[in-house]
Amino acid sequence: MSDTRFKELFARHGANPIITARDLPYQANAVFNAAATRCGDDTLLLLRVEDRCGLSHLTAARSRDGVTDWRIDERPTLPADPENHPEEIWGIEDPRITRIDELDLWAVVYTAYSRGGPLVSMATTRDFKTFERKGVVMPPEDKDAALFPARFNGRWAMLHRPVPGCAGVGAHIWISFSPDLKHWGDHKILLPARKGGWWDANKVGLSPPPLRTEKGWLILYHGVRNTASGCIYRLGLALLDLEDPTRLLARADEWVFAPEEIYETVGDVDKVVFPCGWLAEEDDIRMYYGGADKCIALATARVSELLDWLEKHNQQD
Repeated sequence: MSDTRFKELFARHGANPIITARDLPYQANAVFNAAATRCGDDTLLLLRVEDRCGLSHLTAARSRDGVTDWRIDERPTLPADPENHPEEIWGIEDPRITRIDELDLWAVVYTAYSRGGPLVSMATTRDFKTFERKGVVMPPEDKDAALFPARFNGRWAMLHRPVPGCAGVGAHIWISFSPDLKHWGDHKILLPARKGGWWDANKVGLSPPPLRTEKGWLILYHGVRNTASGCIYRLGLALLDLEDPTRLLARADEWVFAPEEIYETVGDVDKVVFPCGWLAEEDDIRMYYGGADKCIALATARVSELLDWLEKHNQQD
């Protein structure tokens, strides 16, 4: 349990976990790592569902209040399509949704599990019923990708996490740019993994898509700490310039959210909190996250408090 002497920035919802595999209308092993968006009057989650073969697909769940009474599609909303997209032969995972008003559509960026390793693929939709696959946009090994909702000097921007083949180099968050959402270049390390004993040393990755605030693009990312008892996934904050997202304004020294409750510490992968979606309405944030690769949970926060805390805990080196 959390230490009550200190105010936590994110407050867990009392109904957690809000979705488990038992809530699905068909049999599956686990549901976790859901993307989130607003769709009409509903909160829409695009769930990662792992079947009992061990492969994943994406299924939509809708709720008026974003907490209860989820209406979950009777069958996979976006299944893997290895016949037409061989890069999806071992399933599709961990989506992030970005609403692009300029194009009047949602872009879903997800990890496709190919024979050559995990890579970044993209699909677009206007109704979460039919999807237009764009195919591979980043080769293996790459994942944890999401789009910004706006262009920068006429180009789209994407954050992602390639993993180099060289041992000891580290896994960092990169930024890349595209004129057409298909061809990407100007790749640059944006948020490097720290070194040494830090909570986010050696391996970091983007969590939900960037969130526009008055002070900059708010980034929630995960750091992976290797310990004698296995890995621990915790969450931290960073801030990017609104006009130039390659410019890092702030990065927190401490983590802001970590696995503590039983549904976060015990599951198919223990000690994991992994958000792929968050929603902001004025000053309120709802963060949807996977707990221990087994369930969906919810935590809430205030944008203003996150920004104030980040300013006080900024340590980029």
